[in-house]
Amino acid sequence: MTVLTVVMILGFLVLIGALVMRLNADGPPLPDSIDLPEGAEAVAFTQGGDWYAVVTADDTILVYDRLTGQLRQTVALD
Repeated sequence: MTVLTVVMILGFLVLIGALVMRLNADGPPLPDSIDLPEGAEAVAFTQGGDWYAVVTADDTILVYDRLTGQLRQTVALD
């Protein structure tokens, strides 16, 4: 019974340590600013490996290059 208690306490401490390390980790880098087209209002943001995208209020997805910040693609939703 003592061994089980010690194992459970150690497992709990490892779990707490992993959680603390995960919460303190830096996330992916975010752009400082995004130049949206005139009149566009951002409602959502997402990102991938070498791109990030902004969904606008008029149901348009603007895909930007992460390195240059240039607009790569515009997708209009129906």
